Amino acid sequence: MWSRLLSPGLFSRTGFCVRSLYTMQLKTTEFQSLFTDGLNGLAEVFEKHQHELRIAGGAVRDLLSGKRPEDVDFATTATPDEMKHMFQTAGIRMINKKGEEHGTITARLHDENFEVTTLRVDVQTDGRHAEVEFTTDWQKDAERRDLTINSMFLGLDGTLYDYFKGYEDLKNRKVRFVGSAEQRIQEDYLRILRYFRFYGRVAPEPDDHEPETLAAIRENGHGLAGIAGERIWMELKKMVVGNHGGHLLELIYKLGLAQYIGLPPDGDVDEMMRVWQNASEHSPKPMTILSGLLHSKEEVEKMDLRLKVSKEEKTLALFLVKYRRELQKNADEPDSLKPFTDFIIDSRELDTQSKVLELLKYQGEEKLLTALSAWSIPRFPVSGHDLRRMGVTNGKEIGATLQKLRDIWKKSHYQMDKDELLSYVK
Repeated sequence: MWSRLLSPGLFSRTGFCVRSLYTMQLKTTEFQSLFTDGLNGLAEVFEKHQHELRIAGGAVRDLLSGKRPEDVDFATTATPDEMKHMFQTAGIRMINKKGEEHGTITARLHDENFEVTTLRVDVQTDGRHAEVEFTTDWQKDAERRDLTINSMFLGLDGTLYDYFKGYEDLKNRKVRFVGSAEQRIQEDYLRILRYFRFYGRVAPEPDDHEPETLAAIRENGHGLAGIAGERIWMELKKMVVGNHGGHLLELIYKLGLAQYIGLPPDGDVDEMMRVWQNASEHSPKPMTILSGLLHSKEEVEKMDLRLKVSKEEKTLALFLVKYRRELQKNADEPDSLKPFTDFIIDSRELDTQSKVLELLKYQGEEKLLTALSAWSIPRFPVSGHDLRRMGVTNGKEIGATLQKLRDIWKKSHYQMDKDELLSYVK
């Protein structure tokens, strides 16, 4: 699988590797499976024009972990103008997407899209955006990336190019910033939440953080206040349902970050941890975990104002905050689904069952969760048309009669058929 080619070099005073390079040869089935007609065609174009093309970032991390990446990004020494000329000459279609000003061109070959980005360095950053300058230096591009495990490149011949011991960190399941944690964070404060998200993906223990990393996060957490809510929510919702999600949320509070990312400063961390322990093994939605922090409808509104969550996510949060105490199992019949199924029947909304399933995850009702997952909403067998045929014509009377019959039907555990129910109509 592997053969080691070169040894690591020396580090400068800044913490960056000086012409240091650690390489290995990757020959796995996951790597070989990437070579579709599209990628082979892309590689031929770059080879013909003598520009280097390598796999970059997260895809390299996944391949080194034995996973086939879902998304593959590429980096190159070619400038955007050179890429456009190459693709036009070869008759390759280009997809217009945001990112060209930062060096990304999207080419379409054999019904596949390939995002290729020119190597770059950050000329100026403000903690949210960066002005970039193109380069042909692979190490300079690696220096501007956030984490060591995301800073590696993989040649199309399987050669790994690792400037910052990313592979060593990946093997040891460590999450470290490239060079100075403080400098990387100040370039883009969202990297704080990216650190937490990748920590959950890589680290085996919930609290094995390097003290200097947490210190840099604590000192620079205020910078998150200037990050768009949509970007924060994108990272936060991945983090809370990943490994150590509850512990990482608790750490966010300990480091004083909650106030900057739309979470209530006095969030109920104990309740959230209880919910996370109840739900984490049952694929909860991110809002199910976060709702444990929220005390009221007003806090849901404030969170939405900052994070711009979807309508569905906000509705779920409002539902959980309202019904987590009101809608409970029957103490006399703890294994009965009836309080929950009656609630679903009465609501008559299509997504109520999915909300109640999240509620049962929140409450830690594992048996009821399993039972309700297998339950299908029965159809109430009586309609207003049936009552009109029996001579009930007044609108209010029809409504009242249907409700009376629905209550009888519920008491029968939804077993009575139409004829049985209509026998109650006088």
